[in-house]
Amino acid sequence: MSSAATTAQYPPALHGADDARPSLTRLAAVELRKMADTRAGLWLQISVALLTVLVVVITCVTGHAQDHSLRHIFDNAIQPAAVLLPIVGTLLVTSEWSQRTTLSTFALVPRRSRVIAAKLLASLAMTAVAFAVCLVVSLLGSALLVDAPAQGGGLTAAIVLQDFVYLAVAMLIGFALGAALLSSALAIVVYFALPTALGALESVLSSHAVTRWLDTGLSLDPLAMHALSAAEWARVGTTLALWIGLPLAVGVWRVLRSEIK
Repeated sequence: MSSAATTAQYPPALHGADDARPSLTRLAAVELRKMADTRAGLWLQISVALLTVLVVVITCVTGHAQDHSLRHIFDNAIQPAAVLLPIVGTLLVTSEWSQRTTLSTFALVPRRSRVIAAKLLASLAMTAVAFAVCLVVSLLGSALLVDAPAQGGGLTAAIVLQDFVYLAVAMLIGFALGAALLSSALAIVVYFALPTALGALESVLSSHAVTRWLDTGLSLDPLAMHALSAAEWARVGTTLALWIGLPLAVGVWRVLRSEIK
């Protein structure tokens, strides 16, 4: 009788509790909300939007007719996002440690790899939103111009795709450095200082032979200029392995093994 009573008290449905865990999409939505939960994250996103509009307005009211092509406007429009989005990606990872929310985050989602994946998806989603804003603002600016060149000034589908890759890579570099260092200030300093150091190395060597494979400016900037050749894509891949693959691997290892405080 006691065995039967015990069985009745604990129905089999309880054994499926693990299946009720939040989906990766829901976790990514939570991480997207976290991007605006802090003053720094919120104002960075507002700054990206305001600077994008400002850059498009300045581009449209200055320069000559050949500077008013949709391609030229759009190339300028994505620059604020390319500079500031990596900081947003860095803060998304490091804020868990700087604000000491790791205990609650990993208590609610014990599998830390899912948290990392959700943050990564949220970063890419934010990149897509920023990219769409840049494109829409550029289209509006170009539509209001009376001297805008026809055919968008050479803004092809391939260039648009490469522009998105350019913006996503910038975000992912900031994300990867934040994961590897787990310190907002240090990751941001490294993000801006390391390319400068590579530039100094380039001037010492007086050659692009090595740095064009490692320097993000030399290898990634052509993404927004023209359709890349096979050799240029190889340089992009090498740069991504160094700036994203390596620090992200270190970051995942650190997050999975770090002590929660």
